[in-house]
Amino acid sequence: MAPADLNQLRTFVVLYEMRSLTGAADRLHVTQPTVSYTLARLRKRFGDDLFRREGHVMAPTPRATQLFGPLHEALAQIDATVTDSAAFDPEGFDGELTLGLTSIGEQTFLPPIMAALARASASPHLVAKRLDAEAAEEELVRGAIDVALTVSVMDTARLWRTPVRGVEWVALTSRAHPLPPTGPGMFEGRRFIRVSTRGGHVFPRQALVEHGLTPQVALTVEEHSTVPAVLVSTDLVALLPRHVADVFCGWFPSLESADLPWPGASTPVALYTRREMNLSPAQRWFRRLVLHAVSSGEFTDDAQR
Repeated sequence: MAPADLNQLRTFVVLYEMRSLTGAADRLHVTQPTVSYTLARLRKRFGDDLFRREGHVMAPTPRATQLFGPLHEALAQIDATVTDSAAFDPEGFDGELTLGLTSIGEQTFLPPIMAALARASASPHLVAKRLDAEAAEEELVRGAIDVALTVSVMDTARLWRTPVRGVEWVALTSRAHPLPPTGPGMFEGRRFIRVSTRGGHVFPRQALVEHGLTPQVALTVEEHSTVPAVLVSTDLVALLPRHVADVFCGWFPSLESADLPWPGASTPVALYTRREMNLSPAQRWFRRLVLHAVSSGEFTDDAQR
């Protein structure tokens, strides 16, 4: 068998990440027929379909999934060897970067991150992608997301992790329907609005179950952005991270927060990327920028995995 063609292997890695012939062609700056031709040669080389069309997606076969990790790592090491990462200059950088965020994250973390990009004189096309807790690890590993911020714990050797902000939960409600002083009976007769756990925020659901308050849930919504407007016009109560409640109170002065009658700390928000050797210079720079922009300063070990 002839030696591997690095351009073919790079096409394979990008196609695995993008799951799209058109997307791979755009990233590689080639035509779609070129990607299709390269895929045909790769199929012949490996004796496998590698990718099969499922609707609008090029889904990898088990053989492709087996190949991706070693090939991606090998190409990343080659790129790191021939690229002087210290020479990366963010000023004028206009490439695309993808940031995985929950609906809460978009509202609380995007403003400081965009301000940090402006201070760095960088103008990337930043794509904020809604984070699904169940799919986040795979999307990070295959490069569909460059950096993710989430309370979901992804305990895997495939990712780099560092906590950036503790999470303390509070109750948020309208000033027109205030809660009594913090105590065991403060939620008696009150109804709740609950947000889907798709983004990884499971504390409210667990707390409501543990304290027998689930029957008092009147409304379940998909997005946190729905919550403040509903609270303003009703007597409902929402359980939210304190830093999010503070943002909502700033937007809607008629809202107020109250401490919970039970421990309200949960898993901290953590920043995730691929492992160090698999990051491009731009991704390493972006990780540092996001870390400094959103960190509360309470965690000093920024190398936790």
